[in-house]
Amino acid sequence: MTDQTEPVGEVDALMRQAALDAERLLSGLRMFVALGLGLFFLVAVKPADALQEPVLLRQWAFAGSTMMGYFLLGLLTWILSARGLFRMWGVWVVATADTLFVLSGLWLSLMNTGLEPGAIFVFPSAWLVPLVLAFAVIRGDPWVMAFTVAVLCLGLALLAIGGAESGQQGRRETLDLFLSLPPNVMRLAMIALAGIVLVTAARRVRRLLLRSIRDARSRANLTRYLPAQLADDLGEVGLAALQRGSRQEVGLLFVDIRGFTGMTQEMPPEKVSEFVSDYRRRVSAAAEKTRGIIDKFMGDAVLIVFEGDGAARRCLDCGLMLRADIADWSKARTMRGDAPVRVGIGMHWGEVFRGVVGDANRLEYSVFGDAVNIAARLESLTREMEMDVIASRDLIATAKAEAGSLGFIDLEPIEVRGRTGALALSGVAKDAPLRSAGTAAPVSGSSS
Repeated sequence: MTDQTEPVGEVDALMRQAALDAERLLSGLRMFVALGLGLFFLVAVKPADALQEPVLLRQWAFAGSTMMGYFLLGLLTWILSARGLFRMWGVWVVATADTLFVLSGLWLSLMNTGLEPGAIFVFPSAWLVPLVLAFAVIRGDPWVMAFTVAVLCLGLALLAIGGAESGQQGRRETLDLFLSLPPNVMRLAMIALAGIVLVTAARRVRRLLLRSIRDARSRANLTRYLPAQLADDLGEVGLAALQRGSRQEVGLLFVDIRGFTGMTQEMPPEKVSEFVSDYRRRVSAAAEKTRGIIDKFMGDAVLIVFEGDGAARRCLDCGLMLRADIADWSKARTMRGDAPVRVGIGMHWGEVFRGVVGDANRLEYSVFGDAVNIAARLESLTREMEMDVIASRDLIATAKAEAGSLGFIDLEPIEVRGRTGALALSGVAKDAPLRSAGTAAPVSGSSS
């Protein structure tokens, strides 16, 4: 099993994909806005009317070329996005282009009319600013949004302070052209288009929010039944892939309490519940520390599965950790006058089927195969051989561990149905020194 992607890496990948999806949406909106403005412009300022006034004629030509350029920008980004060729740095390029179309349109208007620089806000193209800001909202990137606002504010300030100057400065009739009905129709059109873009942005944000809520709820519902360690797999490959399952080699650990039935027969119900809960907490803690997956609790018996990098060594570490922890717990119980606790632990390495089984009402992570049966058999052998732990040499060899340094001794091999040759075993006797996980050094027991 390959290493799982770090959560931060997953988030970055999702954010990049969301940014690319946003640019594809924006490319379509650019073409829509360019066509919409072109239509309104033709209705509001007819070419025949523009011919009667040189200023309007030049303004008509500037506006037409600007809209055509904006449409082509949208078309180009749409093609690149559709073919998967658009890159993250392109977001900054098109964000800059959005602002430059507005600022260049205002600059051309000032050059055309010769009005005072402070008159830039009287030109209809100034009303493209809300559209550009709406585009920035759809991107959902605060840095790109801040960049867009900064460029727009700086550009508008420079135009307002030091725009074009000519002998026509202050000519009232020129100013009146941009306060008449056709320019006002264009302003209304730009407000309407900005509103449409903002509605699109709101719908996109709502859709993303609802999808996140549904995904979080679905994952929360599933992880109620599935081991927490599968949460990343669930998000990465989805439930369907987990239900299809896979075959792979894993470490398997069975642990069982010796004489559990006899111990609990005389206990009051609340004591049984407290005892079992304490035991399961200790098993769960050892599994979590060694990144094992608890397949299931079966009364006092537990099956823990180890997948991924270092799985065999983690399986060995978990077994030794459990042995030491249960010994400490047993010592603390006897000091309180309670019955001691002893467990048997069987460990093996082999191929299993692993996956999620069940229906929508009840899902369960499970592993199946001869390797599981062998691990269970090794656990039962600990009773007959008076061992605390029995591990197959397959597991120890895969873990590249020195059996002797971990307290293991060689045992008689056993015959396993369906296997060529006997299965070599090693065990840790009940009176062997306790050893901490991941080290060969003995440790002294401490009350807990």
